[in-house]
Amino acid sequence: MPRSVLSSTKVHVVDGTYELFRAYYGAPKRTNASGREVGAATGVFRTLLLLLRDDNVTHVGCAFDHVIESFRNELFAGYKTGDGIDPELWQQFGLVEEVTRALGIVTWPMVEFEADDALATAAARFASDDRVEQVVIASPDKDLTQCVEGERVVCWDRRRQLVLDANGVKEKFGVLPESIPDYLALVGDAADGIPGIFGWGKKSAAQLLDRYHHVESIPEKAADWDVRPRRAEDLAANLRHERDEALLYRKLATLRVDVPLDEDLEALEWRGAVRDRIEALADELGDVDLAESVPRFQD
Repeated sequence: MPRSVLSSTKVHVVDGTYELFRAYYGAPKRTNASGREVGAATGVFRTLLLLLRDDNVTHVGCAFDHVIESFRNELFAGYKTGDGIDPELWQQFGLVEEVTRALGIVTWPMVEFEADDALATAAARFASDDRVEQVVIASPDKDLTQCVEGERVVCWDRRRQLVLDANGVKEKFGVLPESIPDYLALVGDAADGIPGIFGWGKKSAAQLLDRYHHVESIPEKAADWDVRPRRAEDLAANLRHERDEALLYRKLATLRVDVPLDEDLEALEWRGAVRDRIEALADELGDVDLAESVPRFQD
């Protein structure tokens, strides 16, 4: 029977793209009967089963980058693309979405937006619901730490079993969650193709943003700064020269919270896997015992 929605409900939203990449580079290779590589999709299936066996996991959604490009590529030519992704990984993008659907997990495949935008939108939506005790973003992605709110919205690195609340974000990056997009704008983010501002590093960015919080609030002249990082004059000059770029980079790093997700809290309740989808998935993954590992099926 479905479990009722109580005030102690935790919502888990999973970074499916991260899980796929982690499985591809960490799980054994595996081909099905037709010779298709399915090792990463199988790895994601196994790791999500571990998640679903946890009694604290009752409401789950999972987001994927259905394609790598998004609206951000129109804003900045250097933003990340799918170039260089291994073809054996590419061909499992659609398959891994079928894995989550077969498991009965609400699945958000992103095209115009990114998976992180879907996770940010879900976190904001469900954190505002009085029935929800906590939203857990299952991802180690530093971009997503901007979504953290006190202990109500946290980021969870499942591999390292590390949870970051607002204090944890401040301890790790030296800035509050609200300043993470500014931090990434200044120091850059190679994974997303954001170059950052020349000369700015993690320490200097943290010092200035801990004091001023946002790029536009940093005084143009180093003489007006209340903190004095090394090479302050050079840092100030570089930021003056590239201020427009810094604001653009921050826009790229700022996650959207207006993605059109249809599901409400009740829709995220995990009621079990879908038997016919699991049977079809067993054929595709070449694992006849797949159904035996599923803890519960929908009625």
